[in-house]
Amino acid sequence: MSKSPVNPPRDSHGKAPQKRGAKPLARAGAAAAAAPEGAVKSGDRIAKVLARVGVSSRRGAEAMIEEGRVSVNGVVIDSPALNVTARDKIAVDGAPIGKPEPVRVWLYNKPLGLVTSERDEKGRTTVFETLPEDLPRVMSVGRLDLNSEGLLLLTNDGDLKRRLELPSTGWLRKYRARVNGTPTEAMLEPLRRGINIDGEQFQPMMVTIDKQQGANAWLSVGIREGRNREVRRAMDHVGLAVNRLIRVAYGPFQLGNLRAGEVEELRPRSLRDQLGLAADEVAEGRAGPAVQSRLPETRGKTDARGKPEARGKTGPKAAGQPARKPVGKPMGKPMGKRAGGPMDESAPAAGRKSWGSKSHGGATGGKPSSRGKAGGAPAGKAAAPKSWGTKSARSTQTTPRKPPTGR
Repeated sequence: MSKSPVNPPRDSHGKAPQKRGAKPLARAGAAAAAAPEGAVKSGDRIAKVLARVGVSSRRGAEAMIEEGRVSVNGVVIDSPALNVTARDKIAVDGAPIGKPEPVRVWLYNKPLGLVTSERDEKGRTTVFETLPEDLPRVMSVGRLDLNSEGLLLLTNDGDLKRRLELPSTGWLRKYRARVNGTPTEAMLEPLRRGINIDGEQFQPMMVTIDKQQGANAWLSVGIREGRNREVRRAMDHVGLAVNRLIRVAYGPFQLGNLRAGEVEELRPRSLRDQLGLAADEVAEGRAGPAVQSRLPETRGKTDARGKPEARGKTGPKAAGQPARKPVGKPMGKPMGKRAGGPMDESAPAAGRKSWGSKSHGGATGGKPSSRGKAGGAPAGKAAAPKSWGTKSARSTQTTPRKPPTGR
């Protein structure tokens, strides 16, 4: 008569102890079939991988995961707390993701009246609906509200987007603000020390009075945090109403003479020098003919210097004239290898490559002066900026492309 098997001991949770040397049970969606080598780095969080290939920002990728739109090796996941390797097959909405594209960054002069989001519940026109159709899927670094204009950084890399938005970079965001009223040094002093609005602490700002122009005054403002409507709220706190706000610089990158609605791609060397990216992370050899978009009507507004804008300037300079030169006060040093850090505002200004954009009807095209207090001294003569991947000036005026679908 055989002995009946002895029940194995169990822990307080009723689970049998795992034998020494036994492999742990695989998580649902663990690595199975091989993916292209180098597609992702070993042990990266799934949201970081999705951001790296340009699907969305990390936060957006986490939302997509919670909505059940992401699968790993055929298994839908519902938590971003998952590390994946180069062997995992990742899909979004059933479509496999691609390999990470080289990092690219564009400077965009956002006109008035555009919403900085992929979709708008009120049906307003978004920034992304007006970009050139041959531009890849991009994300904005931070936002400019509907009634603000000027420099907006665009990138195809969600991880870089997230890092550039962090206050820990120490990057100064410079604005030209037109306010209604007569500001005095005493009125602005609280802003320079730091203020508290409804329990929210605002860090000290750099504020200077540039010019009084009738009932309005032009100010130069520098902030390092970029809170929601920070400049407008701060000015309102000291009794000044902002009626025009133009961002002219974001860290080492400057608006310069970029016209309203135009997009200009940064040179790979600038990405390496200013952002500390490795040579194999950026795109090379994409030079092509420069194309400028047709400018929207200016409607007689004044520019950031307080001077009337010329009407009817709707195209590039006449043939044979020199191309736009990078201008503005040089600033910034490398962030280090894909890591944020305080910036020294003394390094050469970032190089650019031009990219024509579509016009946005009804937007005003006043451009701030980079020779004023906000922009600093001209950088001197430089080689004509290169550009690539653009359509002809005629083809840029086609029907706006559809907004991104989240991929």
